Amino acid sequence: MVHIQDIFKYMDIEGKIDYSKLNHKQKKALRNIIECKTEVMGFNTDTCECCGHTEIHYNSCKNPNCPECGAVDKEIWIHKQERFTLNVNYFHVVFTIPNELNTLCLIDPKFMYKALFTISAETIKELSKDKKYLGANIGFTSVLHTWGQNLSLHPHIHMIVPGGGIDSNGKWTSSKKKFFLPVKVVSKLFKGKFLSYTKKNFDQRKIKDEEQFQNIINSCYSKDWVVYTKKPMKSAKHVVKYLGRYTHRIAISNARIKKYEDNKVTFSYKDYS
Repeated sequence: MVHIQDIFKYMDIEGKIDYSKLNHKQKKALRNIIECKTEVMGFNTDTCECCGHTEIHYNSCKNPNCPECGAVDKEIWIHKQERFTLNVNYFHVVFTIPNELNTLCLIDPKFMYKALFTISAETIKELSKDKKYLGANIGFTSVLHTWGQNLSLHPHIHMIVPGGGIDSNGKWTSSKKKFFLPVKVVSKLFKGKFLSYTKKNFDQRKIKDEEQFQNIINSCYSKDWVVYTKKPMKSAKHVVKYLGRYTHRIAISNARIKKYEDNKVTFSYKDYS
């Protein structure tokens, strides 16, 4: 198996990394991954009291982007989060924006990703309060992913939603349906809210061609937006474990890398289409 650490080490030694193009966070992640579990990180030792045999264990870098360190942090996070879940059905909802908006995500990622969180949350809360669907205030957990399986830009929100909420009398009300919100209604409201918010608040001075901005927005109005809902999850514990996969997932794991040859990396990915 080819390891990301090995690739980075080789590129660093050969001088094939242009550090001037990396920001501080990227440089730190790169150095941490290269130095993870090496003498640079320090070490601790275990010594057998009988024979005196000593084993050296080099410390981990603990960087969230490191493929060697994510598993432990994930298990700790899952253990902490389990106490916040309820003994009810949970749903996994995915909010995706059209590829046309990728241009704006590259120009102002902070604005666009905040909008994704804000508008997806508003959409779910607004429809849940409607007595036609649930008539209750609900809580949920949202996680942003900005890449797809093939490492291309693909911003989307993973949301874990309980199948119920607190009504106007302060009592718990459960959904009797497979998913209490019609997906087509969720998609249309999310689309309208997101585009309206972006038109109003995006700083168009960051775009050289203002006509380009309007063309992007117009093209997105004419498209069907995708909001995907999966089947109810088995248990609250299952929900947290599932969510842990997303909160602590790095862009690519060592297992997916097939080879590194002639400065090219070959890796596998799932084609969800």
